[in-house]
Amino acid sequence: MTNTPLAVLDLVPIPSGSTAAQAMRNSIDLARQAEQFGYARYWFAEHHLNPGVAGTSPAIMIALTAAATSTIRVGSGAVLMGHRTALSTVEEFGLVDALHPGRLDLGLGRSGGRPAEPTPAPVGGRAPNGLLIPPRFSAAHLLAAPRFVLQRTLLQLPGARSQDYVEQVDDLLRLLRGTYRSADGEPAIPVPGAGARIQVWILGSSGGESAEVAGANGLRFAANYHVSPASVLEAVDGYRAAFRPSDDLDRPYVSVSADVVVAPDTDTARELATGYALWVRGIRTGEGAIPFPTSDEARAHVWTDADRELVADRVDTQFVGDPAEVADRLEQLREATGADELVVTTITHDHADRVRSYELLAREWRRRSR
Repeated sequence: MTNTPLAVLDLVPIPSGSTAAQAMRNSIDLARQAEQFGYARYWFAEHHLNPGVAGTSPAIMIALTAAATSTIRVGSGAVLMGHRTALSTVEEFGLVDALHPGRLDLGLGRSGGRPAEPTPAPVGGRAPNGLLIPPRFSAAHLLAAPRFVLQRTLLQLPGARSQDYVEQVDDLLRLLRGTYRSADGEPAIPVPGAGARIQVWILGSSGGESAEVAGANGLRFAANYHVSPASVLEAVDGYRAAFRPSDDLDRPYVSVSADVVVAPDTDTARELATGYALWVRGIRTGEGAIPFPTSDEARAHVWTDADRELVADRVDTQFVGDPAEVADRLEQLREATGADELVVTTITHDHADRVRSYELLAREWRRRSR
């Protein structure tokens, strides 16, 4: 039995043979249906220079989606602050909040122009309740990949440097509250933005700076099991250890993400998920997320042992099956992490299959909540 809310994380994926415009239409349609299915939130990720992902601007997608829905919360998972300023972010979200007050989540991510935090040695195993915690994946090789270097170059203004993340989050919170003052006492009041009822989240993949910033500021924290399953327990533990009550939150509040594919039966779900490993391979090699392949296109790829090792942690921790199987694994994830919410991200080649996956999961989750 669970009353844990479910949310959606959308990368605005482009299936092979389709277009960015159709991917955007698919996402808005999915958001409308997710609202009807009972999902609590609909978040958009930020990614750049990926052939198979159209979600480059969460603020724009949020504005379009908020206008197409009426009750579901919409937000970012996450806005990448390494190439942004606190003011530009508050003003963007303040504009959307002015028309859709009280429905926005501003999820902040540390990356996007910042150096990565060190990756500890790989250690795998299982949580006490059996949840798979695979060996750590090191993304160090990606930092030198030509696409990543080009992304940093194009996103960052020439000669600019990323602001210290702790200072940046503090500036953003003060701008939202209308309490910002410069060192010499000059106020900065974003219009719109100051006083907006925007819920601020911090997203993180480890127990490092992001978890500490979220906890120290009494903010909500989203941990990424779907991106970094090896460090999800470390992330939530680090956040809870750093938590200090705030005016907005009197106790830690955690959401945890998972990659999910649901179908009426297990064999069908596995078929729909066939393209996932090849899609992850594109990300992990530094080539970027490819247009999501059909099952036949994925099966045509000749896999090497290095390929399989590259994607193993993500493939092994994707929840694929019928509604009961996937709900069981989500319950296990919730129990292991103590999550207050779960964020589901699903990619299939055909839009109808993706919508159906979310519908079947919501129905099963609702049944267990009675």
